Amino acid sequence: MKRSRGSTITNEIMPLYHLPIGKSGVVSSIEAEGITRRRMLDLGLVPGTKVEALRVSPGGDPKAYKIRGAVIAFREKEGSQIMVKYKEG
Repeated sequence: MKRSRGSTITNEIMPLYHLPIGKSGVVSSIEAEGITRRRMLDLGLVPGTKVEALRVSPGGDPKAYKIRGAVIAFREKEGSQIMVKYKEG
């Protein structure tokens, strides 16, 4: 799909933790297992859920995300197990 002036729109799948601050994505899969997976599902992180990267702590970890109207923080370990589709362009 092309935009005007020759720029392109790409759909990139990336770990939630790498989603740029201020940008939104849609959960495509959860790669966590066990209790961590259960916690994510309990928070409403299922494929198709919209998430927005809000801010990063002063130390760089964790990062805060808006998920279904709530602000939730994930450390890099957890955020890297949530795959999101990010529409760039």
